[in-house]
Amino acid sequence: MNGPDLSSHYLGLTLASPLVVGAAAPLSGDPDHIPRLAEAGAAAVVLHSLFLEQIERDWQDWEHHHHQGSESYAEALSYQPNLEPRHLGVEGYLHEIETARRRVDIPIIASLNGTEEGHWEAIARAVEQAGAAAIELNLYAVPTDRSLDANALEAAQVAIVRSVCAATSLPVAVKLSPYYTNLHHLAHALKAAGARALVLFNRFYQPDIDIETLEPRANLLLSTAADQRLPLRWIALLHGRVPLEFAASGGISHGTDVVRMLMVGASATMVVSALLRHGPRHLQTLTTELSHWLEEHGHGSARELLGCMSQQRCPDPASFERAQYLRAITSDPVGLAWDP
Repeated sequence: MNGPDLSSHYLGLTLASPLVVGAAAPLSGDPDHIPRLAEAGAAAVVLHSLFLEQIERDWQDWEHHHHQGSESYAEALSYQPNLEPRHLGVEGYLHEIETARRRVDIPIIASLNGTEEGHWEAIARAVEQAGAAAIELNLYAVPTDRSLDANALEAAQVAIVRSVCAATSLPVAVKLSPYYTNLHHLAHALKAAGARALVLFNRFYQPDIDIETLEPRANLLLSTAADQRLPLRWIALLHGRVPLEFAASGGISHGTDVVRMLMVGASATMVVSALLRHGPRHLQTLTTELSHWLEEHGHGSARELLGCMSQQRCPDPASFERAQYLRAITSDPVGLAWDP
């Protein structure tokens, strides 16, 4: 007897399940890892990010060397430097897409990361030609310029999305941080710019300080179950109110986590930290747990759950807004052992 249908629709793609491997260099930075992820049950893989800084540096290096070698001196006008685009980071990334497409039959999603104007259109066209099934545009930014207000920052990001969407026929998902004044308004603006989906949320990797050497240091912390709450709430608020698809990112470790995200309206769940902790085979565990939950609760497919607990369809819509906040801080739901 066949089990429940786990398939999901995301970015115009029919996925075998909602389980998508999120962008992370340790998972997708090695071409040999991607077949292992596919074999373990990944429905799609988002490649590690190609950063705008890398794009611009590689582009400038190529133009500099090409210009210098071909035009600087009369005796060297026919000379081309021994540096071609395929040896640069951008071309290397395109080669990774092509290699992955040859080795697996699941969608490969390119990840472009940046927040400023640049060669976005050319890169978007290039990843499409290389065989990417979609683009995840990661708008990771820590604004520090006090002369830029929220409107200017958001307008710049919407302009990037518009330029990428205009340059390619690939569906584009936008990965956001939660730190916007009105995420609902921004979501509508991104949809108008051409975005097909939102990935909620990006996690800022906060630095630490070494108090002995007096130096900042990287401090990469894997996500936990607590990180689910923010995407769960916002996907529930936006599902059905903005004509976009949603992917949940943060703390997905169990099949029941996938169930929760489907219920609030996520079409895909990005899995990263759980795989870094437990390895690719954990995808099999997630698949089994999801299938068992659906069987036990009488569901024939995962898609039956989509949005059933979003704010529009929830029996208590106020639970996703301020009312729940008031109830939470005026009660003791976990029996805290506090004896003043």
